[in-house]
Amino acid sequence: MMRYEGEEKLADTSTCAGVRADLKMCLLESDCCRKDKKTPRECLQSHNVPIECQVLRNTFFECKRSLLDNRTRFRGHKGY
Repeated sequence: MMRYEGEEKLADTSTCAGVRADLKMCLLESDCCRKDKKTPRECLQSHNVPIECQVLRNTFFECKRSLLDNRTRFRGHKGY
């Protein structure tokens, strides 16, 4: 999770909340949202986002997918 100066605790305490917040901030700071005045959803759908945001999107997807994978209940998360 990226750290910002003066960071406060997130109101959302779900499992993937940190990755979701990082993805949101990355999208809001991208040229697509700032210069083109599009919403983050429109930027994601048009594939007009920087590589860093694409990596965060994939990480968020993997986090959500791991919540549905019953094998992780017994084996634990990969890489931990």
